[in-house]
Amino acid sequence: MNKLNKKLIGRILFVFCIVVIFSIVMNSFFLPKYLLYKKKHALAAITEQLDAMDTKQLLRNMEALENKYDVTIVNTPVTTNLNGLNETIVGLLNKKGITLSKFWITDESLARLNEYQMVRKIYNQEKLKSSFLVTFMKKDEIVFVVGESISHSAETLTIVNQFTLYTYAGELLLLIILSALFTRSIVRPLAKIQDAAEGISSLSFTKVHIRTGDEIESLAESINQMSDKLEHAHHELEARNENLRQFIANISHELKTPLSLIKAYSSGIKDGMDDGTYIDVIQQQTDDIAMLVGKLLELSKLQTDLYRMNTFDFKKLLHRTLQKYRFSIQQEAIQLSVDDSLLSQHHIFADEQKIEMVLNNFISNAMKYSTNQQIRITALNKDDFLHFSITNGIENDEQRQWDLIWEPFYVMESSRNKQLSGTGLGLSIARTILQKHEAPFGFHIENEEITFYFSLPIDTSKN
Repeated sequence: MNKLNKKLIGRILFVFCIVVIFSIVMNSFFLPKYLLYKKKHALAAITEQLDAMDTKQLLRNMEALENKYDVTIVNTPVTTNLNGLNETIVGLLNKKGITLSKFWITDESLARLNEYQMVRKIYNQEKLKSSFLVTFMKKDEIVFVVGESISHSAETLTIVNQFTLYTYAGELLLLIILSALFTRSIVRPLAKIQDAAEGISSLSFTKVHIRTGDEIESLAESINQMSDKLEHAHHELEARNENLRQFIANISHELKTPLSLIKAYSSGIKDGMDDGTYIDVIQQQTDDIAMLVGKLLELSKLQTDLYRMNTFDFKKLLHRTLQKYRFSIQQEAIQLSVDDSLLSQHHIFADEQKIEMVLNNFISNAMKYSTNQQIRITALNKDDFLHFSITNGIENDEQRQWDLIWEPFYVMESSRNKQLSGTGLGLSIARTILQKHEAPFGFHIENEEITFYFSLPIDTSKN
């Protein structure tokens, strides 16, 4: 039995003991008083009904009334001889089986009867271990005595309390058994939840299946949801750590090549081997490093930079951006098609400078990796949003990890050909900007073509 079982059973037994003690105290101290109160109240109600009858009717129906109300009724004419009156009433009661050792009508009581007031008395018969509750009333010079015997409750209560204790002892044993079964049904699911929680703490994201139909089941469902979320967060953290390791490896590779060249050509100059081109090579490699560092700083700045949101004409921005690539597109014989015929509302609310960077990265990326020398750009309106997409041909390598395409330094060309790979930061910069805009974005691959897309809200007041 574990600690929770013991605690629950202990508290249940404690409450049970409190109930037993309370019950015995109530029986011993308050039950006799309550019983006497109820008897007095019932006798008063009976005498009120008898007082409402006329004397002849009362005398005629006296025996029937005794049987109906389970009381003793005697009567005698009122006399001035108090001793004789008392002896007569005691004798009448004796004839009906009521033997009283203490009974006496006082002068004061007789005076009240003569004024037709009811007199209520209780006579304690200690030797008989009972009391006699009586009401005197006078009707037409006849005194009526209505009484009821009440046995003393002390001994009876002692016997009742003893029997009650025996009963409670049996109930206690039964309660212990039932409590053990009851607490077991509660503790078992909690033990399963504890095991699941310990598993989660050791990165074993297990689930617990409990069907109790109460708060314990709700707790189990919450544990399962927490396990799922922690497992997802753990996998994401591992992926981020892996990306960080890959990021460090990639940036080391990117910097290693130009630094090696700089070192080699510097040594050549020192050894007098310069043919007049060594300085140019060093400057070129230095520029490449500066460009890489600039891109990294730009990516870092974009994650914390304040965005200046305003309304601008996306259509004009798109054509202005494409104009910068016209010569390169013609030189590489790329067929570019732009479809903005469905772009009736082209004013959007965003940071124009940042969106221009997204367009630059998407367009330059498409020019680098297009395998069919074709690029298709589409812009259209739908549901108060401007939807942009750019499509180019690719080699759909099944081993390529497309879900890493947005990560820094992940390049589509595994050979790291400088003409193709670039810095590998363009799509990461685009993702950061679009995330800051809370814009839906992504890519999909179909028929050996890849399409990048994003959506931005339209400013309807400007269109």
